[in-house]
Amino acid sequence: MHMKQLIIKYSISLSLVIFSACSTSSDISPSQSHALNKVSNSDANNNKGALQELLDNFLKNDWSPTVEKDATIQKKYMKRVVDTNSSTQSTNIKESYIENESRNFTLQEYADKVAVYIKANKSDHNRSHVHKVNTMPIIGKTKRR
Repeated sequence: MHMKQLIIKYSISLSLVIFSACSTSSDISPSQSHALNKVSNSDANNNKGALQELLDNFLKNDWSPTVEKDATIQKKYMKRVVDTNSSTQSTNIKESYIENESRNFTLQEYADKVAVYIKANKSDHNRSHVHKVNTMPIIGKTKRR
């Protein structure tokens, strides 16, 4: 019985030492901990990943210019902005369209924009991955004689 009490006392004292050391060891708040910031999302806005970069570049350089120049998309989903620059002899009127952010986004808007994008960027059948897979023996569709 004496040995059992000694083990319990030793376990309790060891636990107290470990827990008290853990609770007082950090002088740094969690937001300033470099080790925590490496695994947390606290600095996610500063460091973009590769997929986010690819998506941002696609939207900026390919999707937006293609979709925003379509007249039906401009009339239906965008806001018309008229810029008048007055000079001494004539007035120049420049008309442009910007995204109307006061309006709620709908799935129909996305479907319309996808249709415009697909119409403008017709894929080449020979470069299609579906075509490549279908022409592979055993995996793809084979012609039967």
